[in-house]
Amino acid sequence: MRFAYMKCGLWFVAGSLLLAEAAHAQTSTLAGAWQGVETLPDDPRYWPVVLRLQGSDNNLFGVLYQEVGGQDYVTVNFQMKGTRTANSLQLTHVRKLNETGQTPRSYWCAGAITFTYDAAQEKLTGHAAYRPVHDCDTGDFTFYRVKLKSAATVKAGALSTLRISGRDVRWFADAELKQPVNTGNTYRTKLTKATTFYLTQGYYPSAESPVVPITIQVAGAAKTPPRATSPTPAPAPKPTPADSLPPVATPAPPVAVVPPAPAAPTPAPVVLPKVLFKLGKAELLSESGPALDKLVSDLQANPALRLRVAGHTDRIGEPGKNQVLSEQRAAAVKAYLVKAGVAAARLETIGYGDSRPLYPSPDVRNRRVEVEQLP
Repeated sequence: MRFAYMKCGLWFVAGSLLLAEAAHAQTSTLAGAWQGVETLPDDPRYWPVVLRLQGSDNNLFGVLYQEVGGQDYVTVNFQMKGTRTANSLQLTHVRKLNETGQTPRSYWCAGAITFTYDAAQEKLTGHAAYRPVHDCDTGDFTFYRVKLKSAATVKAGALSTLRISGRDVRWFADAELKQPVNTGNTYRTKLTKATTFYLTQGYYPSAESPVVPITIQVAGAAKTPPRATSPTPAPAPKPTPADSLPPVATPAPPVAVVPPAPAAPTPAPVVLPKVLFKLGKAELLSESGPALDKLVSDLQANPALRLRVAGHTDRIGEPGKNQVLSEQRAAAVKAYLVKAGVAAARLETIGYGDSRPLYPSPDVRNRRVEVEQLP
């Protein structure tokens, strides 16, 4: 998928994916969030891409997002589905969910892409052959995804090496990405309890770059260090005769201690009323419109306001699929706001999967979106 002026535009992601994947089909799945780029030979332009897939390799579906490099206000989202054949996986465009920044002289190319899969690096390398419309011709794709490559369980209190795939990976201790703890594909650390790290890739980041949570479980109990023995107290000195004591200085007046001012509380996330989705889908229900329109009005009235849009799912189905779905739901709300005139740079998205339900599952109210103000 590539967008440029009188060069490319809407490629309908009819992708013949993974000719080399056939050998790995029984042991590896392509579901997950892939981050990468489309480029052209001898052309300085580039197009960041995020491909979110879920389902089995025999029945993949998801969303493909792309933007123009350096112009994150020119974007497109497509709903995708795929069917695996004997030696390939065909991804086809279902429908365009939204598009921003289009002009009468610009368009997205349409065609097909064939990828090879490197399981060791979690890398997709592809070549597109576009339908010959105007000067659409070919494009080259490279994707990486973050995936745990070491054991998912480590010994409590032991120094362990965690290994993950991906390019230019950054590790954070919090989903808000405010507590960086490491960079790179390995992290040596000691864990005493189950810990979730939130990972991003710096490889052609875009407005929709995914945050990938990876949870490491801990087995056993950390050894408690022996308690230090208290030293024997020294004997108290003998009292000095009163007539040999030095004069007693007059004590200085007490200094008033002013307590520090309390830090301003961080605004709690706000659940958008009636921003709900169909079961297992990132499709907004019709009753979501008024709440989103009110949010658009608030953003237009406060030009400096920036928001993080967080997607959530109910606890139905597999956690991995729910994670992807929650990211798609956040992206759907952002797309609605951008289409209504809100600058994409004022919005961030994140998905929490089914990790933060508000009500016992199953409950439609867990299929929600929350927003919180960014500093």
